[in-house]
Amino acid sequence: MRILTWHVHGSWTTSFVHGPHTYLLPVVAGRGPDGRGRAETWDWPAAAVERTPEELADAEFDVVLLQRPHELELLERWTGRRPGADVPAVYVEHDTPRGPAVATRHPLAERSDIPVVHVTHFNRMMWDNGDAPTEVVEHGVLDPGPLYTGRTASLAAVVNEPVRRGRIAGTDLLTALAEELPVDVYGMGMDRLAEHAPHMAGRLHENYPQERLHAALGEHRAYFHPYRWTSLGLALLEAMTIGMPVLGLSTTEAPRAVPPGAGLLSNDPEALAAQARHWLNDPDAAAAAGTAAREHALRHYGADRFLAEWDRILEKVTA
Repeated sequence: MRILTWHVHGSWTTSFVHGPHTYLLPVVAGRGPDGRGRAETWDWPAAAVERTPEELADAEFDVVLLQRPHELELLERWTGRRPGADVPAVYVEHDTPRGPAVATRHPLAERSDIPVVHVTHFNRMMWDNGDAPTEVVEHGVLDPGPLYTGRTASLAAVVNEPVRRGRIAGTDLLTALAEELPVDVYGMGMDRLAEHAPHMAGRLHENYPQERLHAALGEHRAYFHPYRWTSLGLALLEAMTIGMPVLGLSTTEAPRAVPPGAGLLSNDPEALAAQARHWLNDPDAAAAAGTAAREHALRHYGADRFLAEWDRILEKVTA
């Protein structure tokens, strides 16, 4: 199958393009948001190929996978084809509602010709999906292997653009914990975080490639996931797959992702800090929780299950 899709979320797309199909990825001059093309910090197979808007105008593809509302207009402008009418389409909803939690109407709620696939059960429940048919395909992550050593008595977090995303990403919780305990942060936008939280200087790491990131995370004793309002951060699942014990808030889909024994989810920052101190002082206890986290992540968030579910959906919409 030939699938047109935009490179929007790098980690999610990394798993998706490891399927058995050909993936057409728009690329524009400057590699802006509407045409990033192939990833530069992830390892993608040769079946993920770049196409300019001019090339897409004449390109053959079986289905378009949409991820942002304006891509419907973009597809028609670039190719003359209307998603859901001239070419089969699926819309992947990665996010929680940004408006009122239980009253936000989905952008495709008025359409019944394009199914909306949510990445978590929580997301499907919270969005008002209207007439759109919906499904859930939970995340799948490629297994980087049991990279956890925990040899460094510190916590690690992965947050992109933590200052801009602020309370949504739990940046205030992250910087507060870093005043008490050693916390390293990986991601994009670390320069702004350094200005915002000068006490974290020396512990901020800018935009590591995925392979280097996984190895670096595994050196830390535990993973901290401070997000208040996100569907389910793939970095959390990747940390679990590495074999890291995890700390996070008991919000959105996290309680489904982190079972007892794999870590602690709590909305009490003092409880999270206490558990962090326990692991920093007891490497064996941290390693045991990390083993449980890896076992759960491999069972529930493996790439094979993810790709098989996507094949089922793609076959249905193109039948």
